[in-house]
Amino acid sequence: MTTTVTSARERMLLAKAASRSIGLLSDSAKRDALRSIAAAIAAAADQIVAANAEDLERGRSGGLSVALQDRLRLDAPRVAALAAAVRDIADLPDPVGRVLEERTLSNGVRLTKVSVPFGVVGSIYEARPNVTVDIAALALRSGNAVVLRGGSAAEATNAALVRAMRDALAAEGIDPEAIQTVDEFGREGARQLMQARGVVDVLVPRGSAQLIETVVTESSVPVIETGAGVVHIVLDESAPLEWARDIVVNAKVQRPSVCNSVETVLVHRDAAERLVGPVVAALRDQGVTVHGDAAVAALDDGVIAATEEDWSTEYLSLDIAMRVVDDLDEALEHIRRYSTHHTESIITQDSANSERFLAEVDSAVVMVNASTRFTDGGEFGFGAEVGISTQKLHARGPMGLAELTSTKWLARGSGQTRP
Repeated sequence: MTTTVTSARERMLLAKAASRSIGLLSDSAKRDALRSIAAAIAAAADQIVAANAEDLERGRSGGLSVALQDRLRLDAPRVAALAAAVRDIADLPDPVGRVLEERTLSNGVRLTKVSVPFGVVGSIYEARPNVTVDIAALALRSGNAVVLRGGSAAEATNAALVRAMRDALAAEGIDPEAIQTVDEFGREGARQLMQARGVVDVLVPRGSAQLIETVVTESSVPVIETGAGVVHIVLDESAPLEWARDIVVNAKVQRPSVCNSVETVLVHRDAAERLVGPVVAALRDQGVTVHGDAAVAALDDGVIAATEEDWSTEYLSLDIAMRVVDDLDEALEHIRRYSTHHTESIITQDSANSERFLAEVDSAVVMVNASTRFTDGGEFGFGAEVGISTQKLHARGPMGLAELTSTKWLARGSGQTRP
């Protein structure tokens, strides 16, 4: 049975209360709950798509960017993919109760370090209805309640998704208050969520650099920072043309509006004449606008002159920056200066350069000879992701179930006292 509330704070308190029973659910109960949620989302596909159409029309009328419209859009195949992701999460091993460390003290007290849920996970995001389902499913599977602030752009879609998920929990005899949304309270709901220290245990923002910065600086709740993706691919001197062309095009074009799409390509000067022309041509064939430095522009007439701003821009569109560098040292220096520490990749057949790149690049995910689009919780085998953390505390990279748990020490004695 749900409860009528009049404030965002009340919703969060309901989630806090529900988290106690959610944290005690068995592995099988959590699996069944998620399978029920997946079935409910699939059954409600028509209503979800209709609600999404309302959001999309309002977004287009209000000037929502093409990139955000793509993130907002849910058609029947995308809804089916959301349900499939929930089923995948249900099938993953339970992250709660894992024994991480054991020891017996000299006095006979036995210590066991185990994984436990956080309690209440909050998330603030924008125009990303898939996040509504991904975070709710990951939170529940890891024994947490969840409070969501999905933004006005996806309000109708998020409401339909939350309704389906809450109904599924109730049908399984699980407290539906474990899934909350504060969307109806607007910016005040987001403000209260950021100030809910002691009620919400951790907050994960997903969205623009501005949104993330706002949450990081204004929140009293501990924040796991997910970052913008100024993502780089380095084409080394030994990069095979086919790999360079195919990987760059995939990393830019496969879905340009997401944070793991490539934004800057750095080309070794000794490979520039061999690689720049074909790679630029392949990108242009896919509708990509290339913003290049003078060396790149000299090798292709269709390149737009890059500005200093281009090197630090997360386009999230069919735009890409390209620069010729003298060597790997200069490429690494460029990445150190402009990277948001999300994902970087090098295309090379030089094992020494590949190992140096892996060792020296300070990003959450560092790749050799692979598309940056693989930086994704689903691709990493997590079922879905809470976000891609670019910080260094607790979690880094795609965040799955394990990253939504903390730890607890259990001490079992037999009457010992400390001398």
